[in-house]
Amino acid sequence: MDPLDSFFIHGLRETGMIHRTGKRAKHTLVPYTSAIGKPESEKMDEDAETLVEQEVPKAEKSKLQDTPVSKNADFNIGSWMENRAKYIPLRLHMNERKYLRLLEAALNVTEYTDKIDAASHTSKAKRIVSQIKELCAVLTGLVLACDYKRGQELFADRTYDENDEFFQTIFEIGRRHKIMNPEKMRTAYGKLMYLLSDSMIPEVQDMLGFNCVIPIKTVHSFLKERRGLAVLHEDIILIATREIIPEGKSRTQIQTEIRRKEKAIEQLSRKYQSKHLSADEIRHCLYSIGDNNAYLRANRDPCEKMLRYLERYFHPSEAEAGYSLSIAAGAEGHRLSHDHETQYIYVNQTLKLWREILNEMFMLWTLADQDMLSTSNPYRLCQTGQGLHRVQACPAVSREMHRTLFKAQKKAGTWIGSSVIHLGDKNVPNALMFIDKYNQVARILGPICITLDKLEELSRNEGLQKFINKKFGSVDRCRKEILADFFRGAFDGSGADNFYDAGSCIDGRLTSAWNWCSQIESKAYYPVFLLTGFVGFDGGGWS
Repeated sequence: MDPLDSFFIHGLRETGMIHRTGKRAKHTLVPYTSAIGKPESEKMDEDAETLVEQEVPKAEKSKLQDTPVSKNADFNIGSWMENRAKYIPLRLHMNERKYLRLLEAALNVTEYTDKIDAASHTSKAKRIVSQIKELCAVLTGLVLACDYKRGQELFADRTYDENDEFFQTIFEIGRRHKIMNPEKMRTAYGKLMYLLSDSMIPEVQDMLGFNCVIPIKTVHSFLKERRGLAVLHEDIILIATREIIPEGKSRTQIQTEIRRKEKAIEQLSRKYQSKHLSADEIRHCLYSIGDNNAYLRANRDPCEKMLRYLERYFHPSEAEAGYSLSIAAGAEGHRLSHDHETQYIYVNQTLKLWREILNEMFMLWTLADQDMLSTSNPYRLCQTGQGLHRVQACPAVSREMHRTLFKAQKKAGTWIGSSVIHLGDKNVPNALMFIDKYNQVARILGPICITLDKLEELSRNEGLQKFINKKFGSVDRCRKEILADFFRGAFDGSGADNFYDAGSCIDGRLTSAWNWCSQIESKAYYPVFLLTGFVGFDGGGWS
């Protein structure tokens, strides 16, 4: 470990947060042009971003070839891919999807948290065991109803603890599916995780008679078990797992890329199939890695787009008349006071931090799973100001978040605002709430990016172009007005119930963004959002 990293992590353990020393009035501001310098040593994941995460297509714009992507001499594709595969869940098989539907149906009818997280005269352990057995009974009944023969094989003359493998598998399927599809199981997943967290209490396990939790199946664990990790060390795995993006490409180019990808998949599956690992299983693993790339495009890439819009329409230090990013505390609901240059840096580094977090979201989700299901990490029920919540420490997530923040700070060179990360307190009670919080980033930025991207298409209609020109002057000015208001209002420290919450801390930045979203209907440009098909920020569809 780098001595600086070691010193940094030790400091976190001692203080519990990063920024606690010095006076804000004595802080010095480093000019933006010198602050945003590139670090001397390139990290392995930075090289990988250039190669696989939507950067590969840029090298193909001039010419498509069937040769593997050239790589940096200091970058080991195999090591990087193997490390990422440890946190990429396996895509569900068809028979697993049947069990997923049964699990969702059972969770939708259970009132687990209402009965457990409430005052009662009966023993909490007994209530937990009773509710878990009730859920298992519902699952048993559903299996019997859907496939009587299979149900008879599983449950005839057998107790719950004798069918522990079945229940472990079905609960693991639900956890794995949620990581791959964050927009699914919006309420059922919370019940599942709280149920499994309670099942790990030693007293409950003794009364229940079996363990409900097994590790999530990942691409790495699957290939390692079948002696097939060598497939991850082939350079062409970048081609076999990349997502084909149609925007800005001709039909011929798209078809060529598809054929090239399919050829790489077939080549890898034929080369590495063995008695331990079939060709279909190799394809399944490659498709799972491809799903991860699709997730990154849908969730991380909106941060990239917003960064490009920031750099395209706003100068780092000189404010254009009418489009200054400066904000003042007390005016228009702002809680921070920044001039244009300071706000530009603040927005820039926040978007880059979100990008880093979303790039490692699968890892953070795995660590959150560990924190919630740890036998040595109990929770306590507390009123947080937003209802009764389970407050639980998040040691694994906290370590990785601080490491991610430190990396973002090194890239930025200077840091505006607080560096406090709320975890296991009334702001972010537990790891489940942390995951849910950062899953909102794409729901906030995605609709904005779609609206901004569709403005050109909208202006092709003569009537709509007249409306935009009359109200804003031009498409570009309309876009700049939306962006200027977002960069000011969504990064102003607002949105908290009191002075001490939100602000410029790491989680408060996201709170401010949600606060801006809640006011979208009052904006002068709201009709433009509606014209592009906008229906809401909470995962709604688009026309």
